[in-house]
Amino acid sequence: MKLDIHYFASIRERLGIQGQQLELSGNNNVADLIVSLTQVDAKFSVMIEATPSILVAVNQTVVNRSYTLSDGDEVAFFPPMTGG
Repeated sequence: MKLDIHYFASIRERLGIQGQQLELSGNNNVADLIVSLTQVDAKFSVMIEATPSILVAVNQTVVNRSYTLSDGDEVAFFPPMTGG
C-alpha cells in the first residue's frame, strides 16, 4: 500500500520536511502507520511523544487512530487546534 504523508505547522517545522511517500504491506490503520513512522524516523518518534494529541486526517477528513488505511490515501498530521 502506497501512502502520501503530509506534515503541517509545527510538525513540519520539527521534522524539517513537508511530506513523504511511504509503502506499507498488509492491512494497516493509522496507529500502525504511526508505529511504522516512529521506527524509521527518530524525529517523528520524539515529536509524537511530545505531542500525543496530534490530529490525523485521511483524504482531508479527521479520523481516529483505528481508521483503516487504503492504497493511495493521503494522510496529514497536524497539531491540535486551540481557540480562544
